[in-house]
Amino acid sequence: MQTLTAQPLARSKELDAIRSDLLINVTPVERMASAAAGIALMAYGLSRRSLAGVFVTLGGAALLLRGGTGHCMLYERLGINSGRLNRNTGVPGNRGIKLSRAVIVNRPPNQVYRYWRDLQNLAEFMEHVESVEELDRLRSHWVVKGPAGTRLEWDATILTEHEGELISWESLPGAEVENAGSVRFEPVRSGSATQVRVTLQYQPPAGVLGAAAAKLLGEAPEQQLAADLERFKKILEARVPAGSNGNR
Repeated sequence: MQTLTAQPLARSKELDAIRSDLLINVTPVERMASAAAGIALMAYGLSRRSLAGVFVTLGGAALLLRGGTGHCMLYERLGINSGRLNRNTGVPGNRGIKLSRAVIVNRPPNQVYRYWRDLQNLAEFMEHVESVEELDRLRSHWVVKGPAGTRLEWDATILTEHEGELISWESLPGAEVENAGSVRFEPVRSGSATQVRVTLQYQPPAGVLGAAAAKLLGEAPEQQLAADLERFKKILEARVPAGSNGNR
């Protein structure tokens, strides 16, 4: 009996391509974000010249490898493939990044609420938001500036709405950035002013390490949200006269 010693398909280009595709478990957007965050982390870590800097550099190298190969070991262990169609609404379970920020606006809650509820206004004070298009009373389409010059898009829906008090939302299936959150409008100073509190949960395109890289470089989401809310405060107090309903 003749023993088969050769494997004629072992070096097949077609099989190599299939193997490569099977290894990719992150989206193109995540790959770009990972590579950009990895380069930033490595540059920052090398500049520190310390043991902590070494670990930061290693984390950056891991992100750069993730971006270059399209393969995430953590995703593999968790059975996640973000390259497949996202069928989730919002952010499942306790995944992602959570943050909350508040600002006091010197206008009554009903005025502040009405201005925010006109969702196209959000692009005026949210720096990374290019546009928000209202598809109907509940659904909206978002276009946001992503890392490394990318553009991220998703549809979202309002879950709960109490006029003058609360708006909550979540992203719909297919979102490039899974997210969910709420904004509350609470009267202060006997109702002459409003505390606006935004609570947000989202899944960053480059994962937790990408979020860490952004924080080191001054692009942390909590810093962005705080700056956005300050712009919101200035716009409302400058453009919305006392006693108006907040519409354009």
